[in-house]
Amino acid sequence: MRPALFFCILLCLLLALDGALFLDGLSRRKAQGAALARLEVATSGLGLTDLAVATEARYTRHPAVSDAVAPFMDHPGAIEHFPTGAFWLPPR
Repeated sequence: MRPALFFCILLCLLLALDGALFLDGLSRRKAQGAALARLEVATSGLGLTDLAVATEARYTRHPAVSDAVAPFMDHPGAIEHFPTGAFWLPPR
């Protein structure tokens, strides 16, 4: 098989995969819109600012409502106690 033919086949497969992922993303966005509307009703009905993402520790609940030094209150070099603490990137 010529290298150019192999490259064209690979490129076509990657383009087909990209198109499939794009269509999947569009369908998931529509489904998320309905779920987001239900969450907005729940947060406004309960009087909350945001729904909690996790309840393990106060700094893993939501980045909007946690203080920046909460992860380091135990010890600056301490190992992460909760697995959801790895969800949030440190601030720049």
